[in-house]
Amino acid sequence: MRVLSLELTGFRNLLNTAFLPGQGVNVIAGDNAQGKTNLLEALWLFSGLRSFRAARDADYVAFGGESARLGLSFFAGGREQTASISLMPPQKKVALNEIPLERRGSLSGSFAAVVFSPDHLELVKQGPGSRRRLIDSSLCQAYPKYGAVVLGYEKILRQRRAVLSDIPKNPGLIDMLEVWDKGLTEYGGYITFMRERYINRLSAYARDAYSGIASGSEEISLIYRAGAGETKGLTERGEYISLVKDAVKSARAQDLRLGRTTAGPHLDDIEILVNGKAARAFGSQGQQRSCVLAIKLAECRILEEGAGEPPVILLDDVMSELDEGRRGYLLNHLTGRQVFITCCDPGQLAGLKGGRVFMMKSGELAQLAT
Repeated sequence: MRVLSLELTGFRNLLNTAFLPGQGVNVIAGDNAQGKTNLLEALWLFSGLRSFRAARDADYVAFGGESARLGLSFFAGGREQTASISLMPPQKKVALNEIPLERRGSLSGSFAAVVFSPDHLELVKQGPGSRRRLIDSSLCQAYPKYGAVVLGYEKILRQRRAVLSDIPKNPGLIDMLEVWDKGLTEYGGYITFMRERYINRLSAYARDAYSGIASGSEEISLIYRAGAGETKGLTERGEYISLVKDAVKSARAQDLRLGRTTAGPHLDDIEILVNGKAARAFGSQGQQRSCVLAIKLAECRILEEGAGEPPVILLDDVMSELDEGRRGYLLNHLTGRQVFITCCDPGQLAGLKGGRVFMMKSGELAQLAT
């Protein structure tokens, strides 16, 4: 899978941009606040997922403007395809190969991408919520139907919490918990099943990627901690459903006391270790960044296995905090994939042995001679 061209009109500070990237590594250099991240964000929106900057549709329209249009030409599934997103908030129009789609999420599965941004360092530094969101986002690309299950689980979780909070005032509502608990365990068991399978694969691939990034001097491992209890020895989906069912049943008294659900995948976590130590507590800035990169490259391999072709890789401000060896790996060893990398310091490109370099200044993009 690769981008052939990207055309933007009125998108953030990219008022009239035509981008023709190369098939390999594409570096977009320039000072801060010039539009580099905006360019990667525009590409990411065609994955059908939310912006990695948590933006609203109105945020995409240039200051003082009324509308924005994004047009993408890409090669996927053995043929050239097109996609477009037209924004005139609150209205939005999306099309794939000139066929209108109901929503941008319908693009998911057509154009696949993996993105790294500095905010993704929360995966290591912050609490478990950021890790659950990243894993769910990855699973939604690999298995588009998974997102509907997560939304269903979150809805039941909210409804169950409302019942739990009302029971002290109306004890008769306790019988309603049985209704919500059935859906909670069905959805929750599926989510736990999918997450553990995915993280086991992700850990193996992340280990390979991290070894390359760190030149074999360090090792990463990912350990799944299920919020429903110990999953060791479980293999079948039904077993995971039973696990969640038993956990929810055992936590009933505590749930009634606290007014919330205290067992289930909404409490899952992923432990990230470097050389057997928690990266969050003991990892350096460079190691933490390398952990996230390795996880993202592992995600890329899983998507490639599912689609039969590699997704596009978007790396925003990835070079800072990395030593020369790790930068060289990113610039020259992601062969067979189309990669987009942004950076501020052109000196960080000293090890680049091929690819294309573009300069971004005040929303204007120009290719440099290499």
